[in-house]
Parts: sequence; C-alpha cells; structure tokens
Amino acid sequence: MSFASPLLRRLLLGIALALVVVPSLAQAQSRRTQAAIDALNQRMVAAEARWREALVKIGNSDPAGLDESNAALEDMEDVIVECGRIKGCGSGNLLASYKRLLKAQADAAAGVTGEEMDDPGGEGDLATGDVPDSATAASLLAAEDRRFLELVKMNPAVQGAIRRWLTDMRVALITSHENFQYMQHLMSPSFKRRGLPEALLFGILAKESNGRVHSRSRAGAAGPLQFMPATGSRLGLGPDGRGFDTRYDPRASADAAAVYLGERYAELGGDNIELWLAAYNGGEGRARRVHRESGGRSFWDPDVFNQFPPETRDYVPMVIAAAWLYLHPREYGLVFPRVDARPATIQLKRPASIYELTICLGNGNTRDGYMRVLRNLNPQYEAEAWIPEGTRLNATVRMAGLYERWCTRGPRADLARQLVNSDPSTAVVRVGNVEAVTLPDGSVVQQAVAPVPAPAPAAPRTHRVASGETLVAIARRYSCDTRTLAAANGLKPPRYVLRQGQQLKLEGCR
Repeated sequence: MSFASPLLRRLLLGIALALVVVPSLAQAQSRRTQAAIDALNQRMVAAEARWREALVKIGNSDPAGLDESNAALEDMEDVIVECGRIKGCGSGNLLASYKRLLKAQADAAAGVTGEEMDDPGGEGDLATGDVPDSATAASLLAAEDRRFLELVKMNPAVQGAIRRWLTDMRVALITSHENFQYMQHLMSPSFKRRGLPEALLFGILAKESNGRVHSRSRAGAAGPLQFMPATGSRLGLGPDGRGFDTRYDPRASADAAAVYLGERYAELGGDNIELWLAAYNGGEGRARRVHRESGGRSFWDPDVFNQFPPETRDYVPMVIAAAWLYLHPREYGLVFPRVDARPATIQLKRPASIYELTICLGNGNTRDGYMRVLRNLNPQYEAEAWIPEGTRLNATVRMAGLYERWCTRGPRADLARQLVNSDPSTAVVRVGNVEAVTLPDGSVVQQAVAPVPAPAPAAPRTHRVASGETLVAIARRYSCDTRTLAAANGLKPPRYVLRQGQQLKLEGCR
C-alpha cells in the first residue's frame, strides 16, 4: 500500500521538475553549478526514499518512524533552501506547501490528532453530539450507556452539577478527560466486562481524583477511585509486599470499583444507580439500611435523600453530571481535547527518574507535557526515585518516539540529568566576608556579608587551683560572680581561703 496521495505525487513531480534545469539554462551554467544541482537532486531522491521507509515504520507502530520522517522532511527543506540560492534552481516558494502536506501525511499515518497538526485550538472534528475519538464508537452506542441515560434522573440537582462542571470546574473536567484517555485501556475493560457504563467510570474518576492516581484524601482514601483502606483490602487492594499500595494502580482500582458496583447492583437493584453512588461515597452499610427502611424508594425521595450527609448529597449528582457530559459534550458547547494515547512501553537505556524523563521528553504537542501521564501509568515509582536501566515503563507511542530522540543521548538528555541532580544547597558559597551567589542564568555575583563569628569554646566545668591563685583572680578569669563561685564551693568570706590543687566548681561562670 502506498502512503503517498496523488496530490503528493504531483507535488513531488513538480519539485523534481523545478530542480531540473531546462536545457537552455543548463548550457549557460558552469559545470560546477550543474554538479551542485545534480547533487541536490540526488539528496532529494534519497530524502524521499527515507521518508517512505519512515511511513512504513509508522504503519507498523514503530516509534522511530515519526522521528525519521521528520528528519527526512528537514533534509528536503535544506535541499529546497539550497536550491533557492543557486541561479536557475528556484524552488523555495514550494517549501511551505510541500512540507505541510508531507508532514500532514506522515502525522495522519501516525495517528497524530488535529490538535497537533492544523487544529491548534483543539476543536477537532468530533463525532457529532457525543464523546471524542478516544472513546470508542462501540462504547458510545453500547447498551449499558444507553441504559445509564435512561436510568439516571435529569433533575435540578444534576442540572446544577452540570452548571458547576461547565463553569468553576470546567478545567478540572477537561483535565480529568485528558488523564482518562491515557488510562482508558487499563480501566474501561473492567467495567465493560461487567456490563457497567464507561461513562459512570469517568464520572467517578472525575469527581474522586480528576484522574490523578496518587490522590489521597484527609480521611485516608487513595488512588484514582479513592478507596479507603478497609474497603480496598476487602476488594484485594492494598500493600503488595514490595511497598506499593495497589489502590494507586489504575487497572486494579477500576477492577475493584467494578466489583463493588456489581455488589450494589445485586443488593440495591439495577434501576437505582444514584443509590449505588451514595453507597460508594457514604458507605454500603448506610445505603443498605436506608434502602431497606424506605422500601426501595428512589434516592431523590426526601425521606431517602435527607438521610445521607451533605457530602454524599453533593457527590451523587456531580458524578452523574460528569458522566452525562462525557456522553453529550457538544450539547453544552464542550470540546474535550484529544490526545495521542496509543499505549507503548519505554525500555530505559540508562537509569532515570520520572522528573528527568518529564524534562527531556518536552511537551510533545501537549499542553502540560508528560509528568502526569508517566506518574499515572507507572504509579509504583516516586517521581524523584531513580529507576534502573532496562526497566520497562508504560507510556504511549508518541512518548516512546520522543524518548528515543531526546532522552537517550544528546544535549537535552544531559541537561535533564544535570537539572535533576542539581543541589540547591550548593548555590551559596562563603568566601571570607563575601558570599558567592549563583543566579538562575548561571552568572555568579559576590555579596558582602557580616563576618561569621567563630563558635565560642565550651566553658570548663572545673578549675584546679594553682599555687598563689586567689578566688578573685579565678572569678575574673572565668567571668564569674565571686560570691556565687564562693557559695558553690563552700568558701567563707571575707578571705575565701584556697588550697593548692583544690578543684573548684565553676558555677555562675560564662
């Protein structure tokens, strides 16, 4: 299968013709000029061949493909620029359209989204009325999602929650969606296997943690879905024997949440999603008791609603509202930015920390870079901890390509290593009565400082009396009060008789 479109073929032909000097001009040019033009033609052909090979790698999900296609395009750009400097070889005016079309073709084959190409605003071309491409069409049309929309009540409480998500909490909602896209392949299967709506998973994730797997509440709930220790332990979450709490693991926590909601389905009925959520937030014991005593009435019944604490009464509509917006963003003028979340792994070629990788990977056409993604996909590692060479980290195809390009060698890799190894305590160096201070730009300035007095030697605790010494002389030597010193050693005024070799306790001395 050829990756080049007819338009690109015509464009390549046009550039080739532009680079070939017409006979009349060729005859007038020197042999040196013609040789230079021939060399440029050969470089262009070689660059095009490299570009086609890169597209094959991209089609095979090889992370090196995108970098190689970019390098080939840069070589083509150099050829066209050099051609523009040679009389009779003017093709510089074709550079912009040529590079843009080839780049778009390579990015499309790589699955790079519109946000990274010609849609910097992130509006994209979303499927009308529903979730972005990161959520599958099967999920959008799945029976469990339709059933969710039929079962939940679109009442003023949910409408108020939608208003909050779209105003004060819009950034949190969008951040939650971006984080969820990276973890979707880990978390959604657990819900789908049990016939639970993916939208419900997203709603819980958005409300509980905004998709930050290391979230922890003051009450002790932890992880992307915020399990308390006891509940997590009952569902198989907790310390794994290596010091890692699996409540922070997105796959394990999603599986536990699916089991928990399945229990509530069996216990509270399939048409009472609101009560499931009330149990998730406020405890199944309370929800079970309220459900039993109310005869199975709806969560929105006043006798049921008012038996839950304010936090739960707020939690339930907020989760439902987030799930609703997940399924119907366009109705509310909401556009969820797409991210290239295709999963891949990075095998470290040298020890690194997540901090170091975050720096060397750069932003990669994202808004916030990859710090949160690395932490979410590899929750077992602290951000500053060194991870051994050879370790495989969960990442994306895009991140794997950036790692090979920027993090294994070269100036950016060295800079990232230097930054994470820097010790702020070494920035201030005392030299005599001046202070050398290293500024952020690397320059060093000298600042005068007050001299630092040498620490006073520890005062002696006793003194042995030498021949001819008097108490007054000893008191003066140690800055003592004579009367205090005499009283401490049982000496009687006014003579304060001393014996040679006598040990005096130096109380009251400085």
